[in-house]
Amino acid sequence: MLRTLVFSLLACLAAASAAPADPAPASSAPPAAPRVKIDSGWVVGAPLGPAVAFKAIPYAAPPVGPMRWRPPQPTTPWKADRQAIADGPACPQTVNADGKPNGGGYFGPTSEDCLTLDVFAPPGAAKAPVMVWIFGGGNSAGADSIAPNDGRFFARDGVILVAMNYRLGPLGFFAHPALTREAKKGEPLANYGLMDQIAALKWVKRNIAAFGGDPDNVTIFGESAGGLDVLTLMVTPAAKGLFEKATVQSGGGWTKLVTMQEAETAGVATANRMGLPATASAAQLRALPVDKIVGAGNAQIVVDGQLVVETAAQGFARGHQAPAPLIIGSNTWEASLLPPPVYNGYLLSQPDTLRSAYADDAADTNVMAQSMFTDATMGAPARWFAAQAAKKSGAWLYEFSYVRVARRGKIPGANHTSENPYVFDTQMIVPNYSAEIQDADRQVAAFMHSCWVSFAKTGKPVCGAGEPAWPPYDPSADQLLNFDARSAVVANYRKAQLDAQEAAQGSAIAP
Repeated sequence: MLRTLVFSLLACLAAASAAPADPAPASSAPPAAPRVKIDSGWVVGAPLGPAVAFKAIPYAAPPVGPMRWRPPQPTTPWKADRQAIADGPACPQTVNADGKPNGGGYFGPTSEDCLTLDVFAPPGAAKAPVMVWIFGGGNSAGADSIAPNDGRFFARDGVILVAMNYRLGPLGFFAHPALTREAKKGEPLANYGLMDQIAALKWVKRNIAAFGGDPDNVTIFGESAGGLDVLTLMVTPAAKGLFEKATVQSGGGWTKLVTMQEAETAGVATANRMGLPATASAAQLRALPVDKIVGAGNAQIVVDGQLVVETAAQGFARGHQAPAPLIIGSNTWEASLLPPPVYNGYLLSQPDTLRSAYADDAADTNVMAQSMFTDATMGAPARWFAAQAAKKSGAWLYEFSYVRVARRGKIPGANHTSENPYVFDTQMIVPNYSAEIQDADRQVAAFMHSCWVSFAKTGKPVCGAGEPAWPPYDPSADQLLNFDARSAVVANYRKAQLDAQEAAQGSAIAP
């Protein structure tokens, strides 16, 4: 019987193998790569999670050779499809040899041929709101491609995100008598990084409709130096009409006015450090190797009288800012930027009248120094700019206090830049970070991100359901939204200290 059963089984198997197979399902062709026609040619992108992404699209010609330290020029059109699927190099900056991110969060290739931008769009977008990101890093470091600032999750929520690279450090912010002498009449000088940002905004105006974006609904936003750049663009005539709304994260703004004469003097000193005499020509400057220039000087916005005609604070005090609704705020531990060895020196540099407002911190001078620095550099300027913007087009003030669960007890507050993964909702894709996040972190990110998305769409931050409503800033009520484990509207946040910081500014913020 067993033998019969075996033979029966073998017969069945043989019959099955001889039977005609079911027809294979028709092969489905892979979806076509997203392809878009812009004013310089066709670009081909790729799906990226919930977005379609187009990377490293040139928005201006490479600022190399004779174009170094000149205003950005139009890019050369191309005929064949241009693959836009990989990150391009960042603009020249100091990059750590050990592979750790620098002060702008970047490690990777750099090149002077860097005036490119990325577009993250919802599939099938039509008249979508647009946000244009200006990264921070002291205008000396950073890139459009770092993970915390990835735009795919804005695209997931119906917003097109554009991020650009712009010239940094002495290549982006530099003045010298030789460059002034050769410039054409009326040509802007010194602020080449800002010129790049304006060129990118003009590119958006011309091309974003091809990606499904609305060129008449553009929000510019930036963090740290990028936030200061946003404030500066708001008072820069050449940027007029290129955006409708703005947000500023830890952008400061009470910066010292730097004149062309001061900038040229600093430029001569920078050139001297690189081995050139005070009489160096523009050709000699441009012959310097790029690796010698990077890190040779600071990046300062210069009131050149052509592009930048006043500081951001002057412009806001005079009511010259663009009529753009504004979100602005800061973090509770901006003093993460202040090295502990200089705490004492920082305190000693402050006037007694200002220190008296921090009497509650006097028992611990380290705490006192950090509180004063945080308020002076970011907290007080944010409140002041909100008050000026409220007079014209409306503003919303915030404080970011949230410390992710894995870092609690290890740092005294929300450090500089720590809000970025919450604004972008990118915690899950940040290396050495994603494995640590917990539900509480995700909830704060969802709430904060929803505020920025709503603002981009409507001009008002109507945020997540069940969360506190964010009131427009009114100096008489002095309310802000505090993003924390339990977000809440707070009135008169650090009022005595911020009032003292504002009073200490005196004529620096007078009309």
